[in-house]
Parts: sequence; structure tokens; C-alpha cells
Amino acid sequence: MAPRDTFFRSSDMSLTQLYIANEIGREVVSALGELGQVEFRDLNPDTNAFQRTFTKEIRRLDNVERQLRYFHSQMDKASIPMRSSSEFSDTLAAPLASEIDELAERSESLEQRIASLNDSYETLKKREVELTEWRWVLREAGGFFDRAHSHTEEIRQSFDNDEAPLLRDVEHQGPNGDAQGQQSFLEMNIGFVAGVIPRDRIGAFERILWRTLRGNLYMNQSEIPEAIIDPSTNEESHKNVFVIFAHGKSIIAKIRKISESLGASLYNVDENSELRRDQIHEVNTRLSDVGNVLRNTKNTLDAELTQIARSLAAWMIIVKKEKAVYDTLNKFSYDQARKTLIAEAWCPTNSLALIKSTLQDVNDRAGLSVPTIVNQIRTNKTPPTYMRTNKFTEAFQTIVNAYGIPKYSEVNPGLYTVVTFPFLFAVMFGDFGHGTLMFLAASAMIFWERKLQKTKLDELTYMAFYGRYIMLMMGIFSMYTGLIYNDIFSKSFTIFSSAWKWPEDIQQGQTVNAALKGSDRYPFGLDWNWHGAENSLLFTNSLKMKMSIVLGWSHMTYALCLQYVNARHFKSKVDIFGNFIPGMIFFQSIFGYLVLTILYKWSVDWDARGQSPPGLLNMLIFMFLNPGTVEEQLYPGQAGVQVVLLLLAVIQVPIMLFFKPFYLRWEHNRARALGYRGLGEQSRVSALEDDGDLDGRAPGGRDSLASDGEGVAMIAQDIGDEEHEEFDFSEIMIHQVIHTIEFCLNCISHTASYLRLWALSLAHQQLSIVLWDMTIGGAFKQESGTMRVLMIVVTFYLWFTLTIAILCVMEGTSAMLHSLRLHWVEAMSKHFMGEGLPFSPFSFKTLLEEEPVD
Repeated sequence: MAPRDTFFRSSDMSLTQLYIANEIGREVVSALGELGQVEFRDLNPDTNAFQRTFTKEIRRLDNVERQLRYFHSQMDKASIPMRSSSEFSDTLAAPLASEIDELAERSESLEQRIASLNDSYETLKKREVELTEWRWVLREAGGFFDRAHSHTEEIRQSFDNDEAPLLRDVEHQGPNGDAQGQQSFLEMNIGFVAGVIPRDRIGAFERILWRTLRGNLYMNQSEIPEAIIDPSTNEESHKNVFVIFAHGKSIIAKIRKISESLGASLYNVDENSELRRDQIHEVNTRLSDVGNVLRNTKNTLDAELTQIARSLAAWMIIVKKEKAVYDTLNKFSYDQARKTLIAEAWCPTNSLALIKSTLQDVNDRAGLSVPTIVNQIRTNKTPPTYMRTNKFTEAFQTIVNAYGIPKYSEVNPGLYTVVTFPFLFAVMFGDFGHGTLMFLAASAMIFWERKLQKTKLDELTYMAFYGRYIMLMMGIFSMYTGLIYNDIFSKSFTIFSSAWKWPEDIQQGQTVNAALKGSDRYPFGLDWNWHGAENSLLFTNSLKMKMSIVLGWSHMTYALCLQYVNARHFKSKVDIFGNFIPGMIFFQSIFGYLVLTILYKWSVDWDARGQSPPGLLNMLIFMFLNPGTVEEQLYPGQAGVQVVLLLLAVIQVPIMLFFKPFYLRWEHNRARALGYRGLGEQSRVSALEDDGDLDGRAPGGRDSLASDGEGVAMIAQDIGDEEHEEFDFSEIMIHQVIHTIEFCLNCISHTASYLRLWALSLAHQQLSIVLWDMTIGGAFKQESGTMRVLMIVVTFYLWFTLTIAILCVMEGTSAMLHSLRLHWVEAMSKHFMGEGLPFSPFSFKTLLEEEPVD
């Protein structure tokens, strides 16, 4: 029986081999994907993706997925919302193969219909834009032609000066003229080009025409007041109408080429005003017809997309899951003789019964007489690490995994992180008011948890929602430490009577000393009278600094004890006697002794002794610099005790340096002398030979299997046992030297690092005081009246906003990061190996969370 899964260690894992009938391979993998407890190994690592068994099916599903993405893009373009995947209750049910075929066929026909409607719509939209531009050209051209006729003499004189006369023998009145009696441009041998060009290119257009034609042109332009939407890009663009008059067909041809090269659209315009009116009427008629067809096409397209939107999310989920199933099937090997799929997978041992019952259900539904066989494989390959978590512990485990995955079956730091992480945060953040705000915010996210899970959140909000239970614990602990510090928004509680009393006769400017009332002390936390004292900062600094050292020592001692738990679990006595015991003695001889002196100093009534308390920092320094000498004695016999402790600590250094390397070398030489092969020497025995070794494994690193209910042994194809390196004494010695130096130095630096608890607590308290005094505190000092009420209201909103933004968000983030560092570096380095492999099971739930459909 496997041990029960707990949060203290990773789950017991088993390497299993599955023999699955080819007919139900898809259904079996789909059922295991719903279960999410199996991590399949790739048995075809040397086969590329194009040569695998189910490549054809995956390509087909890729095409269906492309079609569904096309539908989604068209719906976004038409602003049609897609039905949320959370509204489908049966989307996780595995579809039949016939349903997948039906979906592929339907998707193909829908794509053709949507593409046809979309092409028709875009074609009609382009035609509508062209007709709209043509209408603007016809409207503006009348004014252009009138101005051109009125300036014919100026045009002629201009071109005469350039030795390129355009107008000769122009009669101002004639029978073939226009309404004003002027000759037509055709009779005057003048051509023109009319069209529409983007407004941002009009400057370049004019310069190119001027330089190319050397000024032999007459140009009119005007702005189109309405923005024109480009149907290909669906972007608005502003354009200008232009008409260019010039002499000669070659020049007109050049103008046309230049216009088209700059993205201009040219249109046919008649010079005669009567014919232009007919053209405008014709264009308006065409626009009306195109508009009607366009609306009908748009309505039909929207109706089709609306119908698709009702089921698109479910289709995308089905295709995504089906594709993942075939990707997993490609990891299996195929037995041609038995027509059986063979898979190898890691799974939690306690989940084997559930896996077998799930496979039995699949067999029963398929009506197959051949069962799916599940074999456990004995192997020395390191299993992946799987920590069973729930929605409360998941975020705490994520904190640990961000630093490193725990090694298989080692102590999980996430267990004590549940308590120590929010508590150390609260030591730095301690304020009852700020803790209450954080607690309320976390409680709100937990209360509306289901609703928020279905809502698409931005990155920062999702991060806060993911760590909502961490925020809840941080808020609760901050409320507790706020009571200890007697702080609520920089003010103090006065629930209990103070243990200090002030003199009754107080003169202005006189320094007053408070006195204790008697033997009674303040019941809980810090006495509120300290908040008004001038030496309050000195007192709280001393208290919080020593408290930080005590908390740091407790945290690191607990973490160091877990090193023994790990060594005992892995049956490594050399780590117990070579690392844990000397390390613990070294740490307690110095810093354990410092903590005892702190507690002893707190317990002594120095005023009753008539003696000032000695400084502990100098005591610790001179303990190393001048052993056996004590300037200010804390207790009798102090000098001798410190010498003994110092010698005890120094003796542990060579033990940590040499015990483990020399013991391992002695053990290695002893094993070689008894005839055992070295760890790095590979066996030359074939895996096909019959004689196995003592523990039931087949020789050559391959393991023997037995089918459930059968006595036939089978050989696993490739278990991939780890190869061990040759024993190298020098490498082990170097590693141990580095470990010893790091441990000894870290005992000092890590203990000092916990002083950040004091520093950040002081900074948070002082910042809270300054914020109160500069905002709402000043308003309360105003004289009574309307102005005082107005100031209180205004400064309250300012104070509350800055409290949330600076003290809760910014200061809270800073304290959280410092607490994170104390766990990653100061605590976890004492026992954490962090060499584990993450357990990545084939799970539809994880797949849809990583790649959401909505």
C-alpha cells in the first residue's frame, strides 16, 4: 500500500505500462485526459512529427482549428459576441469519432459559405466606396470646370511664357460653347484627369507633377469632408478630389501614371454640365442599388455568424481536446502483431485504482472482451514531483515552485510557508487598520470567487485573485501584529488602562518622566502610552530589533531540523553526522546563545538591581575578538560559557569539512574490495538473459513486469534508468568545502538579514504617521466650523486613497517580496534540495486553463 498523500511530501509515484486495444486508444486517452492524473512518456523520441502514426488526423484537426479561428476573426470584425464556454455543461464530454467527422464537414461547408458572403460583401463595399468617390468627383468637378473656363486667358498666357501654348484662337463666344458661351476643352485641345487621392499624399503629388511637367498644368483640388472607410483594412482615410488640365495626350498619360503610382483613383467625368447631371443621377441610382444589396449581404452574413457564435466555443474546446488526444497517441508505440498500443506513464500510486476503474468503464462502453492492462514497473529513474494541492494551498506551493521544484519525496517547504510567509509579512506590515483593508479585499475576492473565475481579468487583478488566500492570511496576521504593536492607521487602541502614569503637576517646557503604577502590566501588546513618549522610537526599535533576531533564529532552526528529516527519509546517515549535527551545534553555539541572552535580558529587572543592562552586540563581537573577557557581565560565569561555546563551534568546522568526503571514500573502497562494481560501471549483461538480480529487476538496467492475474513476465522496452557517474573524491571534497564555507558565513549573514523585519516595520509605522499628520490629522486641528468639516471630507478622501495606493499596495508588495526572500534564501537553503522534476499530467483542465477559448 502506498502512503497517504499529504502536503508534507510529494505523492508516491509509479511508472506504469499500459496495453491498450487499438480500437479504443482514442477513448482511453480522452478518459485519462479528463482524469488528469497521468503523465505519458514519449516512446518515439527519434521519430519526427511527420513520421508519427496519427499525423494525418492532427493535420485534419489543424485545418478545422484554422477554420474555427477564421470564424472567430469574422465575428470580432462584425462585433458579434461569442457564447462563453462556461455556459456549456457537456463540452468536456468526449465526442464520438463520427461527431468529429460531422464537425469537420460542417466547418468546411460553413467556411465556404462565410468566405463567399465575405468576398461578396467586400466586393460590394469596394464598389460602394468607388461610387461614393465618383460622386464626390462629379460634385466638385462642376466648380473646377467653371473656374477653368473663367481662367482660360490666364492659362494661355502662362503656357505661352513656357513656350508650350495650350490655347490658340480661343473665342469667348461660339455656337459650340457651354452655357456661358465658352468653347469646350476638347475644341481647345486641352485634356484633363479627375480622381481622388489620399490627403497625406497631396503635397508629394503636386511636387512630382510640377517637376515632371515643368509647370505645364492647371490643377484644382478640394477636400472631401467625410472620412472614407477602406473595406480591405477597415480603417478610415481622408481624401481630396482633384482635376488636372494639361495639353497633349502624352502629358495626360504621364499624369495618369503618376496619379496611379501614388494610390489615386481616377474617374470618368464629362465636361458638359448636362451630361454631368446625368452621371450624378446614374451614380446615385447605382449607390442605392449597391446599398440595398450590401445590407442584405451584411444581414445574411451576421445571421450566419450569430448562429455559429452559439456553438463556436464548444467546437473550439472539442477540437483542442481532440488534437491533444492525438498528440498523446503519437507518444505511444504500436505492436503490429497484437494490434495494441503500448504506453508508459507516471501516475500517483494512490490514483492507480481510479485509473484502472476508468479504463474498465471505457472497455465496458466499447464492449471489448480484451481488457486494458496496467502494469507497474520497478525502476531507479527519479519520478516527477507531484504535490496534491487545493485552492487554499495552491498559491503557497506556487511560491515554492517559483524557486525550485522539490526533489521527489523530500520535505515540502510549502507546508510551513502557509504560516510563516504571511506571519513574517505581518511582522513588517503590522497595522490593524491596513490588515483589515487587506482582509476585506481578500474576503471579497473569495466571496465572489466563482463569478471572478468566469470573468476575464487583467494581469495585475488576476495575480491578486490567484493569491487571494495568501492575502487573506496576510490580512489576518497583520491584524494580529497590529494589536501587538497597538497600531491602527498610526493611532493606538486605548481599550485597557495604561500601566504608566504621568505626574499631575506638569509645567510647560518641563521634561516629564512617567512611572509604573505598580506590579500590573499592560495585558496584551504594547502599552498605548508609549505612542506619546519622546523615547518611543528608542523603545520600539530595541524591541523590534531583538524580536527580529528571535524570529529569525526560530525560523532557521525549524528549517535546519528539516535537514535531519530529509536525511533520515533518504537513509543518509552521513548527512546526519556530517552535516546536520555539526551544523546545528555551530548555529546554536553562537546564535542560539545570542537568543538565550536576549530572553534572559528581558526577564531581568535591571532597575531593581541598580544596574544598566549590558549591550548584547558588543558581547557577541568580543566573544570572537577577545574570548574569555567580558566587559559588562550579564550573568555569573559568562566568560567561561562563551569560551566553551566558541570552541564547540570551531570544532564543528573541520567535522563538516572532512567527515562526509572521507566517509564516502571509505565506503566506496570497502565496496570495491568486496567485489561490487562501481556506480559508474555499466553492466554488460544482456536484458534478454533469464537470470535477474536480487530485487527482481532484469539485468542491464531493464525491469521485469508481470501482468495482473498472469504469471508471464515481460520486459519493458526502455525505462531510461539514470546513469551514475564514477566516484570522484576530489569533486565531493570541493563540494563539501563550498557547502561548509557557505553554511558558516550564511549563519551570520542570514541572521542579520532578519533585521529587515525591524527596518520595514519601522518604515511602515513612520510612513503611516506622516501620512496621517499631513492629511486628515491636520484637518482635525482646524477650528470648528464649515471650513473644518470641508477640510475633513477632502483630506479623508486624500488620506484613504494614499493609504490604499502607498501603504497597502506599494508597502504591502515590498513587505511581501522581503518575506519571499527570507523563505527562499534564509530558510529553504538550510534543507531544500530543489532538484525535482515537475509532474505534468495530460489534463484537459490544465490545457484549457493555459489556452483559454474565450
